[in-house]
Amino acid sequence: MSAASVAAAGPEEDGGDLVGHYDLVIFDLDGVLYLVDQVIPGAAEACARLRERGIPSAYATNNASRLPGDVAALLTRIGIPSEPREVVTSAHATALLMAEQFPAGTPVLVLGAPALREEVVAAGLTPVTEAEQARVVVQGYGPEVRMRDLGDAAVAIRGGAAWIATNADKTLPSPRGPLPGNGSLVVALATALGRQPDTIVGKPDPALFLEAARERGAQRPIVVGDRLDTDIEGAYRAGMDSLLVLTGVSDAAELLAAPVERRPTFVAEDLGGLFEAAQAVPRQGQWQVTDRDGRWELAGDGRPVDALTALCQVAWAAGEVRPVVAADEAAQAALKWLKLA
Repeated sequence: MSAASVAAAGPEEDGGDLVGHYDLVIFDLDGVLYLVDQVIPGAAEACARLRERGIPSAYATNNASRLPGDVAALLTRIGIPSEPREVVTSAHATALLMAEQFPAGTPVLVLGAPALREEVVAAGLTPVTEAEQARVVVQGYGPEVRMRDLGDAAVAIRGGAAWIATNADKTLPSPRGPLPGNGSLVVALATALGRQPDTIVGKPDPALFLEAARERGAQRPIVVGDRLDTDIEGAYRAGMDSLLVLTGVSDAAELLAAPVERRPTFVAEDLGGLFEAAQAVPRQGQWQVTDRDGRWELAGDGRPVDALTALCQVAWAAGEVRPVVAADEAAQAALKWLKLA
């Protein structure tokens, strides 16, 4: 559960645990604290340790299917006491954006869960069901979205309605593995229309993170997420450090191939990494990576996450991804754990 540094940025000085260098922890939810509605092992304990130390938390999610109050209630139910004011959702941020861009009462065709519709109403806009009436189409994740809904949205957008998506996550984590997310439906509609949404509000756009930090007056926040393309890139765009945990969507193979904007400051197996020693210099344990006949050969011993750190340092410096092979049994076990073998 080490918090191994895998990027140039990091705490300005060594000493203490990782989280001690920050004044706010901004958590993603799905894949970090829970899967659907089941707490991830160790998440409640990690959040309790933060509360004991007086380190504030915020929760920023691209999932537009729950209201902040519903998210806070879910977190509290799984052992992470929370309040609605600590939660920033893409649905809420999207509704606020629409309220700024369109007059009160503007007719909006809503694709998504009831929570998104409620946010639209709270922002002073008017949900409609007829495509021809809509001046705006807002698209968010909802398990009951149908092909008919996508068809109505296509008609409205071709008729001149603005098109706003709450987020573009192509998948969402679940106990059964990644499932289609809102981004998959955005792609389907974009394919039919031959164009992209006018605006995509959620991560990797930095607005959710910046809002969370601004509301709490944080000067040095850290983002904790499980997705490189949303959480980690969003932190990069916001100018914030980040911790990738390997409990959700992004895996070792994706991390090795990550471009600069999707490389986390730290990587850990799970949230226990927040309380491991912070290292400004990458801690690779006893792992060595050698260029061997066009492949990366891993040798040594230690924790798999430290093997991943060693591999990232070499692959990123070389600017390419190569096949990884093991030189010994310990390396083979590490690569199997990382799903690289």
